[in-house]
Amino acid sequence: MKSLINFVLDNSLLLLAGALGAIVWANVDMTTYERVARPLHFWINDIGMVFFFALAAKEVFEATLSGGALASRARAAAPLAAALGGMVMPAAIYVALASVFGPAILVRGWAIPCATDIAFSAMIARAIFPAGHPAVPFLLLLAIADDALGLITLAVFYPSGPLSIMSLVLLMAVAMLAAFWLKRRGIRSFWPYVAGPGALSWAALYFGGFHPALALVPIVPFMPHALHDMGLFEAREALRSNTLDRFEHWWARPVQLVLLLFGFANAGVPLAQIGPGTYYVLAALLLGKPIGILLFSGGARLMGARLPTGLQIRDLLVVGIAAAIGFTVSLFFATAAFAGGSALAETKMGALLSFVAAPIAFFMSRGLRVRASAR
Repeated sequence: MKSLINFVLDNSLLLLAGALGAIVWANVDMTTYERVARPLHFWINDIGMVFFFALAAKEVFEATLSGGALASRARAAAPLAAALGGMVMPAAIYVALASVFGPAILVRGWAIPCATDIAFSAMIARAIFPAGHPAVPFLLLLAIADDALGLITLAVFYPSGPLSIMSLVLLMAVAMLAAFWLKRRGIRSFWPYVAGPGALSWAALYFGGFHPALALVPIVPFMPHALHDMGLFEAREALRSNTLDRFEHWWARPVQLVLLLFGFANAGVPLAQIGPGTYYVLAALLLGKPIGILLFSGGARLMGARLPTGLQIRDLLVVGIAAAIGFTVSLFFATAAFAGGSALAETKMGALLSFVAAPIAFFMSRGLRVRASAR
């Protein structure tokens, strides 16, 4: 029973359950669903998701430390290039489709197909590739780099209101100085970083017109942390007692509850709302991700970057398809891009239906005999 619970939590299946529940309820009685879900939007999207993005920021930050996957140019070049390709190509395909076939309002959602859901994509990759295959850590690296670029995209291109640079700069400066002071004082509990600098950072983003869900991203590097990275999502980190690792251990399970509520509050879309935005998101993800990852990885290789030993072109193709599961961050980008209406509903449905990448990846791996080649 414990192993089943851990599997559900480790693979964010509560998020999937919340999303499925929302879809069923919305298609049975949209009025009562909206009456229940709408009050949750602020508390989940603007506050609860602060901790989801903080955990993502922790993995990105630690990957840049000594021994980390992104600490050296040689090791980071290929996954960074792949992540960039996995964002540029889907965005280009989406914008081209929305511009040519319309409606033009959909162009604003160009970042929706740029996302890769780490938990679901990694789960599919682990099911396809044998243990020890280099494709799985490469996908994790790609997804971490995608997260880093996604955080920048959200902050820069999707302000949550009228911009007030003065409010942002002043409050954020105070927040970061407070975080620096806590670190210099040797404060080991993570709560003062969350309640003090974290709250100030949230206010800076909120009143500055940026999305407050990113509030802890600039605070995470100030928390006392290990000087050496043990690896991506490494279980041995549970044995470490520094502030940043304790922050992750404490919030890992509550964030799964946040994701359950996020799926419920944001995924309730009537099936009748499938439309152009749905097809554009799906086409951009299913075509743009594998094409972009292949092209940019190949370009990085021509420029001297080295792919992991044993990672072949057909493996990269399957990785690209698995990475086309956008789901969590794609849903979040959709809510940031559109305030409501058919554009939001259609693009949300595209993010939800990106799960079709999973069976496509399985069939593609069988057709390309990926497992046989790995052995």
